[in-house]
Amino acid sequence: MLTGMGDPQKEQLHEYLTGAREAVMWKADGLSEYDVRRPLTRTGTNLLGLVRHLSLVEAWYFGKTFGRPFEPHLPWWDDDQPEGADMWVPPSESRADVIDTYRAAIAHADETIAALDLDAPGHVSWWPRPDVTLHGVLVHVLAETARHAGHADIVREQIDGAAGMRAENSNLEAHDDQWWSDFRGRIEAAAVAAEPR
Repeated sequence: MLTGMGDPQKEQLHEYLTGAREAVMWKADGLSEYDVRRPLTRTGTNLLGLVRHLSLVEAWYFGKTFGRPFEPHLPWWDDDQPEGADMWVPPSESRADVIDTYRAAIAHADETIAALDLDAPGHVSWWPRPDVTLHGVLVHVLAETARHAGHADIVREQIDGAAGMRAENSNLEAHDDQWWSDFRGRIEAAAVAAEPR
């Protein structure tokens, strides 16, 4: 976490962003290569692909947007790449490389966040209102990272039942499998009862 930024609003946004980043990373921890890469939705959502995608998000929005390009160049959004290339990881790339790239993109982003004021101007050419500020980009990246952390929650829970924001000291109450089964059963019964006959 960045300290001494001098702007309480920036520090708070950064704190929330850091929490969302950490949630995404732990979801990819402790799984087999297959499980961390396998698609578990119709649209192919997978844990390592989410990490790869968020690397690009951090690199673009806190790099190119503010004239502070991230190196090395991440080609997954280049015009010559197939659609969705940033959302999955081929077997030739290791999990460690993907995680390391995300950590490097985060470090680069944090340098930008620390160096610039919230009203620092930037430019996102593909947005309808392309002239932006660091504040706007921080809010956007926080929202996108939190959204993908939610995707990762659901995907990871489908794989091995792990849930919550953190691997340890989870934000979820500790319950055994029977409690969760009963809880899910009550929700299912309510859904069935609500369906018009």
